[in-house]
Amino acid sequence: MHIAILTFEGYNELDSLIALGVLNRVGTDDWRVTIATPSPKVTSMNGVTIERMSTLEEACAADAVIVGSGIATREVVEDPAIMDILRRLDPSRQLIAAQCSGALVLARLGLLDGIPACTDLTTRPWVVAAGVEVLDQPFYAKGDIATAGGCLASHYLAAWIIARLKGDAAAESALHYVAPVGEKQEYVERAWRNITPYLPAATGARSNSPVRVA
Repeated sequence: MHIAILTFEGYNELDSLIALGVLNRVGTDDWRVTIATPSPKVTSMNGVTIERMSTLEEACAADAVIVGSGIATREVVEDPAIMDILRRLDPSRQLIAAQCSGALVLARLGLLDGIPACTDLTTRPWVVAAGVEVLDQPFYAKGDIATAGGCLASHYLAAWIIARLKGDAAAESALHYVAPVGEKQEYVERAWRNITPYLPAATGARSNSPVRVA
């Protein structure tokens, strides 16, 4: 399985790289996580330059995609070369998630029609202006589309993707690994409280899970 994290110039490190780290906790041979960029290298809002691991075209064929956030998202959605490629994203055959201002990308692609979204406080008015209801919560998913708001909500998107593709046990293991020592149970339980209502009824084998709703 291929999970691609769309990462643009001016990206937010917390959004792309935390998700990358959590997703890579799966560590099985059939699991590949990449940073997908429109150019060979991109530099973050704080000056961290990373190299492309996959192209946007490859990301559009991935099993799951996270649209990362950054300070130049409004420029991204006005770039026809980028948006023409991203129109190939299709929730009928892949999981699609957006972190913070990534919700604006999904809104402009028409992928949030009739679906409320989570985003950061700065991006909120732009997403609202695009005709999307913005929720005052860190995570929301409907079907195969999910959004998260706030940099430190990026692990919710990663856990949701792992749960959907590998099951609850794998997602819980990944969350437990990255959680602070002495707070692991609290950290994992808080994550599940946010994610569980938006998971299908049988993604895995986590014990004592609350009843899930579609």
